[in-house]
Amino acid sequence: MSDTVLDDVRRTAGDVFGVPADQVSASSSRDTIASWDSLAHVNLVLALEQQFGVQFLPEEMMEMLNIELVAMIVSEKLAQKAAGG
Repeated sequence: MSDTVLDDVRRTAGDVFGVPADQVSASSSRDTIASWDSLAHVNLVLALEQQFGVQFLPEEMMEMLNIELVAMIVSEKLAQKAAGG
């Protein structure tokens, strides 16, 4: 996972959750961001799909437990997209 993807995910999460991006770290999760509820989670997924031009499976959405995991899943999707899959 590149730092660029992590930074982009942090910024997008900050926008979706209504918090400054500098308060969103790799370890940020539902436990540390009060506004990260189920609706905000769906909004984050939709924002990331639009931003990166990918689509997430329901299983992947369930694995998005913190920002680092979100960025890892986004990176995997981008790698699959680049490989033509």
